[in-house]
Amino acid sequence: MQSFQLYERASTVPETSYTRGDWRTGYESLKQEFDYWIDHVEGQIPPELQGTLFRNGPGLLDVNGQRIHHPFDGDGMISRITFSNGRAHFRNRFIHTAAYLEEQKAAKILYRGVFGTQKPGGWWNNAFDFKLKNIANTNVIYVGGKLLALWEAAEPHRLDPYTLETLGKEHFNGVLSEGEAFAAHPRFDPSCAADDGASCMVNFSIKPGLSSTITIFELDLTGKVLRKHAHSVPGFAFIHDFAITPNYCIFFQNSIAFNPIPFAVGLRGAGECVKFQPNQPTRVIVIPRTPPQSREQDRRNSRGVQILETQSGFVFHHANAFEVGDEIVVDSICYESLPEVESGSDFREADFDALKPGHLWRFRLNLKEKTVHGELTVDHCCEFPAVHPNHVGRPYRYLYIGAAHAQTGNSPLQAFMKVDLESGERQVWSAAPRGFASEPVFVPRPGSEKEDDGWVLALVYNSEHHRSDVVILDANDFSQKPVARLHLKHHIPYGLHGSFTNEVFA
Repeated sequence: MQSFQLYERASTVPETSYTRGDWRTGYESLKQEFDYWIDHVEGQIPPELQGTLFRNGPGLLDVNGQRIHHPFDGDGMISRITFSNGRAHFRNRFIHTAAYLEEQKAAKILYRGVFGTQKPGGWWNNAFDFKLKNIANTNVIYVGGKLLALWEAAEPHRLDPYTLETLGKEHFNGVLSEGEAFAAHPRFDPSCAADDGASCMVNFSIKPGLSSTITIFELDLTGKVLRKHAHSVPGFAFIHDFAITPNYCIFFQNSIAFNPIPFAVGLRGAGECVKFQPNQPTRVIVIPRTPPQSREQDRRNSRGVQILETQSGFVFHHANAFEVGDEIVVDSICYESLPEVESGSDFREADFDALKPGHLWRFRLNLKEKTVHGELTVDHCCEFPAVHPNHVGRPYRYLYIGAAHAQTGNSPLQAFMKVDLESGERQVWSAAPRGFASEPVFVPRPGSEKEDDGWVLALVYNSEHHRSDVVILDANDFSQKPVARLHLKHHIPYGLHGSFTNEVFA
């Protein structure tokens, strides 16, 4: 079966732009919590850049010296960079989940991790223990006056945006039950047709099984849940992200299988029991955002849930989607296969040359003919796409993305790329050889009308000085040096996702 394969071998670069020793130092825990104005700045912070960049990710890669098996099992830590009147302030704080507080008090690992972290004592001490801690480490958003730390397997944690103090769990006035999932990749529709053009937040949850349930949530910007509807789809659904258009939610159901027995008997984590199925197609699930009035209406409605098929592969993240006539266009980062988590492995010793890179693909879903056509758009190792917030779910031209320094092969992200999807032009700013990139966030310039008029904000880990920099790039021109580089006093372990709000918290 055709897949997203591009090369026989992942790396064709004669020499690398990094050393693994430099890269892995970014995975050291940061156990201190800081609160200071950033005084070491190269360049100038734009005075019109007003607001706050929030970042989330695993801050602890060990508990009292006991290493976790995979960074996705690390306790969440929020970093906040506030921009105000040409200055910037930094603060970080761990999310005080119940399990984090328990483990800190006990000074040892007390919970199994989804991606293979085990309690001390061998398999017999882990067998039939299905309690997983809500680590709140994947994303952070500010909506309805609430700062929410997200982890896709459970409800969000609410934080004070000024102090970053953990205030408790957020259930949206009882809409979420205790422990109910709420995904870590919400999408913000800039103009929701069902709400007279007001902005809204769209999110989902997955309840996997032999058949899986996908629940869609739509909230207004005060945090009130406006619509909630659930749909059953066949097979085990392992889905991290999704895309929206004004009328649809789009999910890629990756071709994987789950064998729970090694997890149940304490031999492996749940994430280590997921296996990629290369001979099975990827399913594309298209769900209308308008909830059906009844199950019977949903079954008979021609605009009900549709399931299409495309080539085998794996998708973590989507860049954007939009509608053109009977077609939905979806831009996604695709891998030939799922990089599986191996029991007993050490993620700090990752062999990038042995792994296939992610590339940007464009899929055209024809709902009338029930076909999918996929084509490679960017054949450069890349991840963490970002677009202008006003173009989410709409036609767009510019994409910003974390990228490898080399043009071919697989390696850690060390650069940021701007892609003109109309002309095909690419611009790259690189932090190689000793800098390592993260997810970029696009911030529009106040009052701007051009799609690329603004800044791209991101954290870059500087292995030479074992610290992180906040980089501000001119989104219009990546060929220039950064507008400003803000040198922090310490490093921030490699994170996952974040967001920007125009609100100032300092």
